[in-house]
Order: sequence, then C-alpha cells, then structure tokens
Amino acid sequence: MVQPLDNLRETPSQTAGPYVHIGCIPTFAGLGAIYPEDLGKYAIDDGAEGEIITITGSIYDGAGWAFRDAMFESWQCDAAGRFPGQPDADPKMNGFCRFAADAESGEFTLRTVKPGRVGDQSPHIALWIVARGINTGLQTRIYFGDEDNSTDPVLNRIEQRNRVQTLIARKTGTRAYRFDIYLQGDKETVFLDM
Repeated sequence: MVQPLDNLRETPSQTAGPYVHIGCIPTFAGLGAIYPEDLGKYAIDDGAEGEIITITGSIYDGAGWAFRDAMFESWQCDAAGRFPGQPDADPKMNGFCRFAADAESGEFTLRTVKPGRVGDQSPHIALWIVARGINTGLQTRIYFGDEDNSTDPVLNRIEQRNRVQTLIARKTGTRAYRFDIYLQGDKETVFLDM
C-alpha cells in the first residue's frame, strides 16, 4: 500500500550535541577505555617533518560566550604540501585530527605541523566544527598571518575583503598561533560550503 504524501510534516531539526563527544571522542567524554585512544587524537606522530606549531583559540557565540562543548576535525597536508597517501608524503603526518574545546575554558589546542603550499593555495588547515546548537557542521579554514596569502584562490573569492582576516591565525610566539572563531557579529568568521 502506498502512503499518501500530502499530510507529511517536516522532521524537526536536530543539533549535533551534547552527544557528539560520546560517539566521536568517547575517551575525552570520560567514558573510559572503549578504544585504546580516540580516533584522530593526534595530528602528527613523533618525528614528523617540518615546523611543529600549536594553534589555540575559542569559538564564540553571538553573545560573546565561548563554546565549551565544541568538537573540531582538522584536515591538512604535510610540510611539503603532500597529503597522506600521496607519493613521498610524510608518514608521521596523519592529515586528520579530532579534538575538543576545554570543558572549563572553551579553549581548544591543535598541535600539528605547519602545512606547506598546495599549488596556488596558501598553507592552511581545513576545520569542521560541531557543537550543541549548531544544526549543520560548519566548515572554515585556518591560514597563517606570517605567510604570503595574496594568491590563494579561496581567499581571493571573498568579496567582503575586510572579512578575509577572520580566516587568518595571528602569530603569538615562537611556533604559536591564535585563531578565534565567531559565529555572529562584526567579527563573524567566514564559513565555507565545501
């Protein structure tokens, strides 16, 4: 029997949290040793080639509050601009990392290799962000303020040129960067449809 389709209602939307940590990073969520360690816990293994950097930051809502339950996934190439699986790619560079904001401060930390250029693209790290209240994962990129980003095709497509700076991590020390993400307001981060 065919069901009539004229009386179906739209399914309510769902947020990504607070259960995203339980399914994606259970050890971080305090569920004990379900797995030896959470998938993607480290972006690099000991001995990775290139400059090892640390990126810290927070993700802020429209009221200026830091999200304390955000989860991130990062994707990137190695220091020479090669992705895992490509010939001569650094075997100590995973290309993928899954990490969360600190439950008390809302600050995240990503320890990785500073990526190389890929063709015309400036060194960058792709981010996917989920948290309670974010119905669809958000995608953005981290570029670096101490690099020449003038030829990057993604940055050059941003029509509101003042917003390009929302994708640039600023150097805060030796091998240290700060990258804050804003969901709304004057500093709203550029999010990408990729």
